[in-house]
Parts: sequence; structure tokens; C-alpha cells
Amino acid sequence: MTDTAADTLQTIAPRDKAEILAQALPYIRQFHGKTMVIKYGGNAMTDPELQQDFAEDVVLLKLVGMNPVVVHGGGPQIEQALKRLGKKGEFIQGMRVTDAETMEVVEWVLAGEVQQDIVGLINQAGGKAVGLTGRDGGLIRARKLRLLDNHDPALEHDVGQVGDIVEIDPAVVKALQDDAFIPVVSPIGFGEHNESYNINADVVASRLATVLKAEKLLLLTNIPGVLDKAGQLLPELTQQQVDALIADGTISGGMLPKLAGAIDAARAGVNAVHIVDGRVPHAMLLEILTDQAYGTMIRSQ
Repeated sequence: MTDTAADTLQTIAPRDKAEILAQALPYIRQFHGKTMVIKYGGNAMTDPELQQDFAEDVVLLKLVGMNPVVVHGGGPQIEQALKRLGKKGEFIQGMRVTDAETMEVVEWVLAGEVQQDIVGLINQAGGKAVGLTGRDGGLIRARKLRLLDNHDPALEHDVGQVGDIVEIDPAVVKALQDDAFIPVVSPIGFGEHNESYNINADVVASRLATVLKAEKLLLLTNIPGVLDKAGQLLPELTQQQVDALIADGTISGGMLPKLAGAIDAARAGVNAVHIVDGRVPHAMLLEILTDQAYGTMIRSQ
């Protein structure tokens, strides 16, 4: 817990603390035994205090009987590693162009540096985290992504070793959950010839939430949620509204795969999909255990 958070708690009267806990009780009861898939990214991954808040939140969810599964990105860390090698990252429609050399960097950064940092933070907070990639237990089978142009479907972009998910086998994730572990998944898949694929973390989180029949999918980002042209937060969106926002250019870049995955998960039966402002301390916990919303909820219709 951060010093600021600890100081705040010390100033709250014991009766008020009890009231806060009592208000969380219906949500703890409602979501007990349910799976929560959390895509960890944005400022929450790079700010040390927010990192600690996130780890504490994940451990608390596990301790009160929920089953958190973490899927992480690592864009800033990959950019830094590429810069050290003299390479500049290139993106097409929100997807990182991944040649063979970039794929080596992606694997090293995501499955090594970033994943182990997250595992360590969760373990330090009192949880039992285990890192996985798509290779572990045959978790994520993938093939080369065919990225069609948003404006001209006849045009196809070559983004290198970027993967499209063929199948997710959740057996290893379920086995870890049953043994009280918290899975931490790097978005790296493998192909039929054992080749590696870099897969968008939002897409992996969305598909994993669908396969696990998750109660909630939470996508942490570094903005308040989905914004309209005037920069105002849109607290709730349907698929039709998302399509309209993409068509008029309001939604673009990295938000495209995030929203596509969110819509797919909502349509496939995930009860609630939230794009959450990860810059707010404990935003994930507040989203799950209170009436307060900290982002945009996506509905299938």
C-alpha cells in the first residue's frame, strides 16, 4: 500500500471503514467464485505507486474468493528496448509491425522482463502468481494476422509476426486457478511450425475472457475511457455506437483492437466489459466492488 493511501486510511474513522467494507459485501457475494480477466496496461504499468496498488487489488480479489487472470501488454518497455537497438517501432491500425528481430525483442521484454516484474509485485503483495506465455500448456495457438485496411478491404497490410488467435486452450489457466494461483499471461502465441507470434494484449484478454466464461473483462488504459470528439467520457457504448465512432474517426489507433475485442467478448457472453482509467489508484477494485464507474462499459447491443 502506498504511503498516501496508508495516511488516508489512518484519517478515516473506524465506523466509516466498517461502512466501506459493508458496502463491498454484496459485490463480494455476487462475484464469489467468478473469473475476472484483467488487461494490465497504460500508466498502471509504469507508475510505481499504481503498480503496487494494482498488485494489492489483484491479491485482494483472490483472497475474497474471485479468480483474477492478468493479461499484460508492454508497449513502452518494447519501445525502449527497440530504441536501445537503434530500431523505431512502426504501427498500422494500432498493430505493431513485427519483423523477426522485433519478435525476439518482444519475447524477451514481455515473457522475461515485464511478466516477471508483475509476478514479483503480486507475490510481494501476498499472492501466488505464475507467469505463462501462449506456449505453456498449449495456451494460445496462432497464425499470421491478415490485417485488412479499415477503409479499403481489398488492401491487406503485412505486419510481420503479428498473430491472429486460432484457439485458446484454457486448461493450464484453470489448473492454476484451482490451486489458488494467479495466472499472469504474456500475449505471445505459437504457430503450427513452432514460430512465435506477437498478439495484441487486448485481443488476448478478450478471447481469454470469452473462453473462461468470465464474469467481467477489465481493460486498464491511460485515458478516462472512450471519449467523444469533444473529449467527453462516454460511460456506455453499444456495438452500433462504436461502429459509428470508428467511421467518423473519433476512435482510432490503439483503441481499435481494444474496442473490437471488447465487443466480441460482450457478444460472446462476458457479462460486463469495462475500459477502465488505470491512472486512478485502485480503479479496478472500485469498479468491481462499488457502484462507482471509472471508464466506459461496452454492451453487445
